Amino acid sequence: MALEDLRLSMILTLAFIFGLTTLAFVFLLDVFGLASPLAALIIAVVFNVGQWLVSPFLVELFYHVRELPYSEAPHVHQALEEVVARSGLREKPKLMIAEVPYPNAFAYGSPLTGNRVAVTRGLLNTLSKEEIAGVLGHEVGHIVHRDVQIMTFVSVLPAFFYILGRMFLYSGGDRDRDRSGVIALGFLSLFIYFILSLANLHLSRIREYYADYHSVKTAPSPSVGAARLMSALAKIVSYTGRMKLQGAELRVAGFKELFIADPDRAVEDMESLEGYQLARRIAERRVTLADKILELFSTHPNIVERLRRLEELGRYEKL
Repeated sequence: MALEDLRLSMILTLAFIFGLTTLAFVFLLDVFGLASPLAALIIAVVFNVGQWLVSPFLVELFYHVRELPYSEAPHVHQALEEVVARSGLREKPKLMIAEVPYPNAFAYGSPLTGNRVAVTRGLLNTLSKEEIAGVLGHEVGHIVHRDVQIMTFVSVLPAFFYILGRMFLYSGGDRDRDRSGVIALGFLSLFIYFILSLANLHLSRIREYYADYHSVKTAPSPSVGAARLMSALAKIVSYTGRMKLQGAELRVAGFKELFIADPDRAVEDMESLEGYQLARRIAERRVTLADKILELFSTHPNIVERLRRLEELGRYEKL
């Protein structure tokens, strides 16, 4: 998928998400006579902006995030500074560490906190400096493309309609006719939740490809950028997969769309890499129909397809 196709797909997906959300808000509030269409639009905007502003604090609380001192990991700060310089950002994002054992990284932020990039303790213990630089290039790509704002903006919307649907289904009405109408609204809310969830997952996969491209583009050369990010992703998937097979409980239920790799799919992705010397020779594996169907319900692209595209990017002399 070319960069122009990725950008167009992202714009169309966002238009669909916000269009459907706005229509649903207006319809549901108008049905119950709770607000006029104009008031419904205002409520929708306030709701979205409010959850965007507070989401960084929830992320830091959930994953035990703190600022990473320069003295504790100077090589990580240096790698981030190099990536930021090549990305053309005016200000270096604040570097944070999440005290969780599995390797991963994520970018997040809001006007209240500024841009932040977090690496996990497991990442520092698993990857080399070059691989960490590849991961940081990916996360800075999310900041450059404003994915941080976009994904925190849309991530709560499906959950809202899920809660609304359950509330309608369990509350019912005083009369049979009222109850049937409320139940219908409940199922409609759950249907909207399902459609928004699929749209969000599609958007999340697009932004991962887009950020991968940025990591490769800002490396000393495309071949170096592709190689170090491929190696990093392979290690992240393999290490996390082994931890899960050994019975480790990974706290990944919330905000996993922010991660560079989906921890919930680590075992499946690890199995996809076995026999191919991790990232090398990955293009030889065929992506099956089952792989493509499973990808529809994942926050991240299929690991085989993702590494294959990185390998293709590495063949360019200049991006």
